Amino acid sequence: MAEENKSKETAETTDEADKSADKPAENKSTENKSADKPAEKKAAKPAAKADGAKSKAKEKPPKPEDKPFNEFMEQHYLPDLKKAMAEEGIDDLTLEFAKRKLEVMGQSDAEPYWQVQGNWEDPGEGKRQFNIAFISEDITGQKVFTLASNGSKPSTIEQFMGDERRINLGLMVMYTVQRLNAQKWLTRN
Repeated sequence: MAEENKSKETAETTDEADKSADKPAENKSTENKSADKPAEKKAAKPAAKADGAKSKAKEKPPKPEDKPFNEFMEQHYLPDLKKAMAEEGIDDLTLEFAKRKLEVMGQSDAEPYWQVQGNWEDPGEGKRQFNIAFISEDITGQKVFTLASNGSKPSTIEQFMGDERRINLGLMVMYTVQRLNAQKWLTRN
């Protein structure tokens, strides 16, 4: 009987050992399955982030320069130019954006161009006028600049921003103010 008890205990111990050996194996397979799941989740997250990044990029509004020509001129360039001129002390500036013939003394051009025309009254100096004509309906295309005082016709046509590779709203406003300042219409020597 003692031998039978020992063999039963040995059998029970062996059964328990087998069961415990099976449990870690089950745990290992469960761990492997759970280890696979985070890897799958990790792989899915970057794709989700990439999609999120694309949607954020899509939500970003276009640059003013990427907008249609007329919209850019009327909604961005004219207001920013008026503000920059006010900072230079020209508060009564009238700006017009219209398609008209380029009027220069001694020259007749029948083709109308989109033009920005600015007018203001300078105390003691009279009426000031400048025009920026866009040869094509594109801010990166060829542009010309004219000036006139006291209601006369401009006598010269100058290339405007011809050497610039990059054209944007800030540069267009800066070059306009700079050109008028070079004429001594904004500041004196």
